[in-house]
Amino acid sequence: MKAHSKGTSADLCLHAFAFLPSRLSGSLLAGFPLSCNLPCFASLPSAPAPASQHAGQLLARKPARPRLREVTRLGAARGEGGGARPGAAARMGGAGARAALVYPRVRGVAAGPVGTEETRWRCGRCGGLSTGPHPSYPCPPVGRWWELGSRRWPSVGTTSPSLASFPRYAEIVHLTLPDGTKRSGQVLEVSGSKAVVQVFEGTSGIDAKKTSCEFTGDILRTPVSEDMLGRVFNGSGKPIDRGPVVLAEDFLDIMGQPINPQCRIYPEEMIQTGISAIDGMNSIARGQKIPIFSAAGLPHNEIAAQICRQAGLVKKSKDVVDYSEENFAIVFAAMGVNMETARFFKSDFEENGSMDNVCLFLNLANDPTIERIITPRLALTTAEFLAYQCEKHVLVILTDMSSYAEALREVSAAREEVPGRRGFPGYMYTDLATIYERAGRVEGRNGSITQIPILTMPNDDITHPIPDLTGYITEGQIYVDRQLHNRQIYPPINVLPSLSRLMKSAIGEGMTRKDHADVSNQLYACYAIGKDVQAMKAVVGEEALTSDDLLYLEFLQKFERNFIAQGPYENRTVFETLDIGWQLLRIFPKEMLKRIPQSTLSEFYPRDSAKH
Repeated sequence: MKAHSKGTSADLCLHAFAFLPSRLSGSLLAGFPLSCNLPCFASLPSAPAPASQHAGQLLARKPARPRLREVTRLGAARGEGGGARPGAAARMGGAGARAALVYPRVRGVAAGPVGTEETRWRCGRCGGLSTGPHPSYPCPPVGRWWELGSRRWPSVGTTSPSLASFPRYAEIVHLTLPDGTKRSGQVLEVSGSKAVVQVFEGTSGIDAKKTSCEFTGDILRTPVSEDMLGRVFNGSGKPIDRGPVVLAEDFLDIMGQPINPQCRIYPEEMIQTGISAIDGMNSIARGQKIPIFSAAGLPHNEIAAQICRQAGLVKKSKDVVDYSEENFAIVFAAMGVNMETARFFKSDFEENGSMDNVCLFLNLANDPTIERIITPRLALTTAEFLAYQCEKHVLVILTDMSSYAEALREVSAAREEVPGRRGFPGYMYTDLATIYERAGRVEGRNGSITQIPILTMPNDDITHPIPDLTGYITEGQIYVDRQLHNRQIYPPINVLPSLSRLMKSAIGEGMTRKDHADVSNQLYACYAIGKDVQAMKAVVGEEALTSDDLLYLEFLQKFERNFIAQGPYENRTVFETLDIGWQLLRIFPKEMLKRIPQSTLSEFYPRDSAKH
């Protein structure tokens, strides 16, 4: 495979270039010349003896540590008039034979009288020029190059050759196939004279000998615009809804910028999902990151779609602009989903009218692995633009983070890294944190980013590395229970293992209602006691239960059927959820509701209260 060059073919000095398929599906192992820590010089047959002595002195200054194995020199012999004679190859000799990089001789016009010509030496690593019969200095140990050749220099001054910086992790690579097709990739690893490059569009149809590769020297940036709302993109950020290309307002780094902790604002106020088990028992604050722990076969996709349809801000007053629907947006990213799931999300959003407020990213299971790595970062970069520049309150839903973690493991295995627990890389905690920690609120900006990542626990194991590490980073969890699902309860959210650590800052007077915290605490207590009574009933029978136990058992059944269970298209406001909670608590006499203050009981407990 040839490296990218815009120079002429005469007097070239090229490194051998390898391009081999790697073990990773959809990736390429692309070799390109890298710099070593040796001085660079040329040793030609026509050069006098002092050149070799000088070269030996240069090599003696720094111990040799060659990193490049093969060097091919084409047309390096000196011709008449200082030009190059194609086909006359010269071998490296003397001390110069140990150098991994060479100075190609360049014929050009020096800065001086017009038409004056002299021989110049250009470093193959840094591009530095030296005049005279021999190079007189070593180059700094940085940089790289692909091709260097002769070129005509201007009559006044000099122009450095087209060089690129040292290859970097996550650098973007452009591939040009023999038929002119363009593809892009990303550097996964740089090792010696080769780099592992994952091709976004896959490696099918690539001819290793006729495909050119260009390292851009830049990381992946995505175009962002407010017009992205209502559009559907693939995992690489390209539109797939047959619409026009988005007119970018800016190009942002998908890795984002870390938020200064001093500029962070504590998450406050509530994001309403329309689901009672979440809004009433595990309220989500703006700027919070709270995952949904699910498992294979459970309706987490339906829950995610319902949240997208119903999510919004708690509307306290129509006169407050911050609480209008125009200030709320959703960014939805699906990773590793099949065609059926992708079609479900797209059709559901379009049929229910929520698509106008959603930016949808779809990465399919047959897409390249590296695309699954960048999809959540594309979504979060878009969310950051909408939140901090358009000042919207953005809800980011990421599903399925288990597919992301497995893609991370696949990439790590291709790089031959030492695996951690269950084969996942040891840095998975840090990598997940780079995604989850991009949620929050920033001082001086009205917008916020709230994250709800969804992950499937393998074998329903909450101690698996994926949910385990996610729980350490995030601020709570919403647990989808298989037993509730088997009993035909939707959504099957078990409120006992669920937790929202920032709920206290999202509810209360001025944000939801002043009785919200008290009602939630009392519902938790009664439901937990009801679970114990249910277990006792299985042992001793219902005849052995007391009258209080029977009340808790009645509450348990009604709580699951009336409070937790609701239709997939039933949108409950937080105030309706609290009213349902009070209806369930009226099963008990006032004396048994010990977690609610007396003042709150006297105001909300009566059935004819004006609040419900």
